Amino acid sequence: MLGIVRRKVVREAASATLLGYSLRRTGSSALAESRGYVTSAKEAVLGKASRLVRDIGSRGYACQSANLNSIRMVASCIQMDYPFHMLNRCYSSESGDVIAVVPFMGESITDGTLATFLKQPGDHVEVDEPIAQIETDKVTIDVVSPEAGVIQKFLAKEGDTVEPGYKIAVISKSEGVAHVGPSEPASEAAAAKKEKAKEEKPEEEAAAKEKPKAEAPPPKEKSKAILPPPKLSPSEPQLPPKERERRVSMTRLRKRVATRLKDSQNTFAMLTTFNEVDMTNLMKLRSDYKDAFVEKHGVKLGFMSGFVKAAVSALQSQPVVNAVIDGDDIIYRDYIDISIAVGTPKGLVVPVIRGAEKMNFADVEKQINVVAKKANDGTISIDEMAGGTFTISNGGVYGSLLSTPIINPPQSAILGMHSIVSRPMVVGGQVVPRPMMYIALTYDHRLIDGREAVFFLRRIKDVVEDPRRLLLDV
Repeated sequence: MLGIVRRKVVREAASATLLGYSLRRTGSSALAESRGYVTSAKEAVLGKASRLVRDIGSRGYACQSANLNSIRMVASCIQMDYPFHMLNRCYSSESGDVIAVVPFMGESITDGTLATFLKQPGDHVEVDEPIAQIETDKVTIDVVSPEAGVIQKFLAKEGDTVEPGYKIAVISKSEGVAHVGPSEPASEAAAAKKEKAKEEKPEEEAAAKEKPKAEAPPPKEKSKAILPPPKLSPSEPQLPPKERERRVSMTRLRKRVATRLKDSQNTFAMLTTFNEVDMTNLMKLRSDYKDAFVEKHGVKLGFMSGFVKAAVSALQSQPVVNAVIDGDDIIYRDYIDISIAVGTPKGLVVPVIRGAEKMNFADVEKQINVVAKKANDGTISIDEMAGGTFTISNGGVYGSLLSTPIINPPQSAILGMHSIVSRPMVVGGQVVPRPMMYIALTYDHRLIDGREAVFFLRRIKDVVEDPRRLLLDV
């Protein structure tokens, strides 16, 4: 009886060992096919392991020791030889290389243009270090490295249209491998070709010199070549040569801005009304409290906060300017989100200051500084530019004296600020110099009548010329 039990234990141990080896082979083949994802091979391994445990557990008490050893063997096999990973943002291969892909670019953005590579093959990159930039209709998005390593090669080229998930570059996580090595044989081969070309060049030149002697042109052709060129008639225009012109592709942001501006002209019945503002009191307020303002709030006091608060007051007094036409309906918005037009080297962007009616001067200045810095750095997001009920454009920072701004769809009006110029004004019957600014309001005449537009601009003039009205709400 004891011999029968011993033989049974040996058979159980042998079958468990064979199954462990089978699991190892299944795990390695599944790993070679796909690493970094939960696959059917993993489910097969776990299914076999669970069946083994059920089979061993259903056996008799006499084989308990062998069953426990078999279970430990299966568990160690799965843990050591099949490294299951959670779904990652990059593709991974068995050689240790990862692939950087285009990230999610926003709800309303389906594709973009690969503008430039920030790194080159052979460069070392850290985790989350940008390696390329993608231009979209609204913002520029960075493609970052998912792992630290060395860039092996690029899978796309500049100017390609890419979508989220598109493969951009292969990054090797093996630090000891030199990826710049393959370029050395290529350079040696190029040098050898150059030397060979130099050797063949004298022979070609000699042959070229001998050829004209053998084939001399007839004298008639020589006389034709000496003839002066025909004179152009005065009616034919003399255009500059094509060598003095450059053709550059438009960026996606520039194309998007051009499309929206043209759509705005085609959709709205735009009309512009003007007024002028005496900046004396606002400039005095800024001069008197600028040091205390910086000391308390950590930000400089500018003119934009005064105009934002004046626009909020005017929008509250004329709600139709804050509304928009939607089909056959008018949508009145009971919140005020002010868009600030910011010019960047890549184009015009319009970040939004949300809930401007709840902010004070310091809050407005802080928010303007944050969004303006992001816009100039190219790190502003889609969410920070979405929405907006009214736009302020300050062309005065560039020296603009007067302009007619274009409405930013789907809004209904835009306020244009201009440069401050000292002009002679009649005050109390006397002609005195005053710092004056022209302001312009372009509005959709389908929705806003001239009366509301003039009252709106007049309210901004009154508040800017006497900021105490904001405290008294008059």
